[in-house]
Amino acid sequence: MADTDLRIIGANGVAIPEGTHGEAGHRTYEVFQRERVGQSTAKIKPMQLVSKSFADDPYPFLEILRENYPCYRDWLNNCFWITRYNDVTSVCADDANFETRAKAWHLGLEGFGADLSQALPVLTAHANACDGHAERLADEAVADFAGRGEADLAVEFAARFAMQLWLALLDVPEADAGSVAERLWRLRRGVNWDPRARQAGLAAAHELRDYFAPLLEHRRQAPGEDLVSAVAGLETAAGPATAADLVSTLLEMDHETLHGGLANLWCLLLTHPDEFAKARADARHVKLAVLETLRHSTPVLTAPRFARHEVERFGRLLPKGALALCSAAAANRDPRIFAEPERFIVGRTDICHREARGQYRADGLATGVTPALGPPSRHPAVPEDRPRSRYALTRDTLVTASSVLLERLSDLRLAPGTEPRLNCRRLGEMHTCWHLPVCFSAR
Repeated sequence: MADTDLRIIGANGVAIPEGTHGEAGHRTYEVFQRERVGQSTAKIKPMQLVSKSFADDPYPFLEILRENYPCYRDWLNNCFWITRYNDVTSVCADDANFETRAKAWHLGLEGFGADLSQALPVLTAHANACDGHAERLADEAVADFAGRGEADLAVEFAARFAMQLWLALLDVPEADAGSVAERLWRLRRGVNWDPRARQAGLAAAHELRDYFAPLLEHRRQAPGEDLVSAVAGLETAAGPATAADLVSTLLEMDHETLHGGLANLWCLLLTHPDEFAKARADARHVKLAVLETLRHSTPVLTAPRFARHEVERFGRLLPKGALALCSAAAANRDPRIFAEPERFIVGRTDICHREARGQYRADGLATGVTPALGPPSRHPAVPEDRPRSRYALTRDTLVTASSVLLERLSDLRLAPGTEPRLNCRRLGEMHTCWHLPVCFSAR
C-alpha cells in the first residue's frame, strides 16, 4: 500500500489505512441487533443502568460490571461500558482508535463557534483568575454565614464558590452576575440526553452569545486580564474571535470537577471523622484529601469515547462510531489497582503517578481518572512557557478554598440528624452532595 493511502491518526503516530475499517458492509451495528434482553448478561440488566437507584448510588452496579462484564454491551443505551482501570485509561489514551467529541457536538451546537480553551491566553487568564480570586471568594462565602453558626456547605460554599470563580474569570459586571450565572448553569446542563435540558442549553448558548457580543467588543478596545479579553485578542480561521467562540470555549471548560469535587470533599471529611482529623492536624493533608476525593467519589462518572473505525478490543468487536463509555467511577475503585478501594483514606500509600500509555502527571494529581479535566498533562509540573495543567490548577483551587474554611471555622461538624449523600439529579450529570447542613463556631 502506498504511503499516500495512509493517514496519521492520534498522538502516537499510528498509520491507519484510509477507508479500510467498517466499510465492508457486513460488520456494523447490525451484528448487535441479534442480542436480546437476557441473552448477554445474567447478573445485571440494562434497565438498572438508567434507574433511580443507579443515579443515587452507581457503585454497586459498576462493581458488577467491572468484575463480570468489563466491556458490557448496553443495548438499551447503545454503548459499551468500560470499567476496569487499565482498560479505561487505555481507551482514554488511544487517540488512534478512539476520539472524544466536543460538548458542542453533544449539545447540537456544531459550527456555532470555535473552542479556544487550549489557547495560551485563555489558559493564562484561567490560571490568573483562580490564583488571584480563589482565596478572596472563599473568604467572602464563609463570611456570609460565619456569624450564624450553621450553613449548608454544598449550596452556600461549594456551589457559590465555583460559580463566583467563573464570574470573576469573566469579569462580569455585578448587576449582570445573577443572569449570567443562571445561563451558564443551563448551558452546562444542556449537554444531556434530556430533550428539555438540551433545548434550555441551546437557548442559553444564544442568550450568552448576545450578552457577550458588546462586552467582547468593549474588551477588544480596553482589554483586561479576564477571559473575555483573552478571547477578544485571538484570531480564528474565520477571523477575529466572536462571542459565539467565547460561549463555545466556556462550554468546553470544566466546572463540574470544581463544584462537585468541593462538595464531595467536605461530605467525605465530615462523614469520616478520623480522616477529617488528619486534615485539621496538618495543612499538607488537605491536598491529599482532595486527591483521594477525586479518586473515591469523582463528580464526573464517565468519559464518552467514540471508535474512529471498527476496533476489536476486550474480546468484542466495536463498530465504527461505537460509544465506549469509560467509567471513571468504576476504574477508580478497581481492586486490581487500589487496596481497599471503597474506603476513603486521606494519604493512602497506593496513590501514585502511575499513568496511561504515553502520559504522566508531574503535577501531583492522584491516580484516579478525572474525566472532566481531559487527559493527563504532557508538560512538566511547573512549565516555563505555559500555566500549570488543569489538574494542578483545579487541585490547588480546591485546596485554597478548603483551607479558608478550616481557618475561619472551628468545631465544624454535621448538623444533628444530617445524613448527607451523593447522587445525580439527572442521569448523566455530576454525582455530588447537593445538601450538607453543618454547625460550627467562628474563629
